[in-house]
Amino acid sequence: MLTAQRKAHLLARLSRTGRLVAADEARALKLSEDTIRRDLRDLAAEGLLLRVHGGALPLSPTHTPLSTRATLHPALKDRLAARAAAMIRPGQTVILDGGTTHLALVRALPEGLCATIVTHSPVIAAALEPHAGIAVLLIGGRLFRHSMVTTGAVAAEGFARLRADLCFLGVTGLHPDAGLTTGDAEEAAIKRALLAAAGEAIVLATPDKIGTASPHIIGPLALVSTLVIAAEGPDPGLWPCGTSSVPEILRV
Repeated sequence: MLTAQRKAHLLARLSRTGRLVAADEARALKLSEDTIRRDLRDLAAEGLLLRVHGGALPLSPTHTPLSTRATLHPALKDRLAARAAAMIRPGQTVILDGGTTHLALVRALPEGLCATIVTHSPVIAAALEPHAGIAVLLIGGRLFRHSMVTTGAVAAEGFARLRADLCFLGVTGLHPDAGLTTGDAEEAAIKRALLAAAGEAIVLATPDKIGTASPHIIGPLALVSTLVIAAEGPDPGLWPCGTSSVPEILRV
């Protein structure tokens, strides 16, 4: 089998199964593990998969600049956002992560809502300006321009002093093996601080995030209380049957 054929085979297998084990592929193709690992390294360098110990996972395509993400799935993000906005009750304290889907959530908030929204995104904070009934708490720190959110020790300390009802968490990948993931180590750390500060975590996920992974782990899928996804998308298949911590899945 030629190199190009092997790589095409590996990508097809990854698309079907959601994971690759190098040893299994080597046995199936009657090749050495070194050959398969070399192919996986090449494919990872091309941005076509994410290498992990012993094999590979599908790489999330959503760890891209904010301006690019703003053009992806706008109608679907509005649908997800409308459902999420309806979950916020008057008087609640809500942590709102950065990201284009959460900007859509701000646009979907009802007029006259009285609540407190905590965010480490200056973009989200500015978008809340028209909502006179919403108290906005902006958490400071070092600005991570890729996502336009603050990170680092100052931001983590700010969230550590909070106790919120809900957290709308942004992720770039949800995978049964890797869990909740994102593309930057410091951003993953601050997302863990968001989760620790809230009683309930909600993720709004477009189909390209489901079953894929990014390099940095936020935590296990069990941290999610509710997953809001597209009605027309496939079953997420993220939680094994019988798992006690399966979240509520809302299709919109």
